[in-house]
Amino acid sequence: MVVRRRFRAFLIPLALYAVAAAAVGYFVHNAQVGNRGLAAKRALKTQVFELRGELEAVQAEHAAWDRRLALLRSDQVDRDLLEERARVMLGRVHRNDLVIVQPLSAEP
Repeated sequence: MVVRRRFRAFLIPLALYAVAAAAVGYFVHNAQVGNRGLAAKRALKTQVFELRGELEAVQAEHAAWDRRLALLRSDQVDRDLLEERARVMLGRVHRNDLVIVQPLSAEP
């Protein structure tokens, strides 16, 4: 009987510590590699950095198009830009333009 009491006195705290350690281990593991863990946070930061770079490039392109469109929208249209667009759309060239024809190659 005395042996069983000592055995229980040893096993019950050991079992409680084991359960507590398992619970802590579970939460630490999920904090590291879970859906909202540190690894996911690093991946999201990398993705945000890449997307910000892409956003800056797109914003610069948008600003360039805005500048070109502003030339066409103003009260006095920029003649050079209008002439350039008309030539491209009509497939024509000016008599002073130098046209260089390149042969089509069979290889891509």
